[in-house]
Amino acid sequence: SRAFDRLIMANDINAIGNAFVKHYYSIFDSDRTQLHSLYQNQSMLTFEGTQLQGAENIVKHLAGLKFQKVAHAVKTIDAQPSGVGAGLIVSVTGDLKVDEDVNPLKFAQIFHLVAVDGKPGQYWVHNDIFRLNVG
Repeated sequence: SRAFDRLIMANDINAIGNAFVKHYYSIFDSDRTQLHSLYQNQSMLTFEGTQLQGAENIVKHLAGLKFQKVAHAVKTIDAQPSGVGAGLIVSVTGDLKVDEDVNPLKFAQIFHLVAVDGKPGQYWVHNDIFRLNVG
């Protein structure tokens, strides 16, 4: 049935979203300079209002952030098919612990993932928006 097909697709999208988020933050938290494989030249990042384009610029910015240790504790992950490039939109919220700070910061991040041509199940980050939730 169509409803069952939509349920299967939603489960696949959520599984892909969850796997990507786990993979992304594992790399980010251990060595941000290794994130370049997840971005391409068309990739765009808006990080706290700063806009960057291209894998090299994005990774250079992320690697230059003024902290040594970082740990993302993901609280929510929501995913939807985007209809563009067999992609998906992934929304993430959670806590961010930086260096020795005892109080985590709240963050939200949105990824638009696009399928890698000719490589089923592999995705790259087309758009990435990150914002701390302060105030």
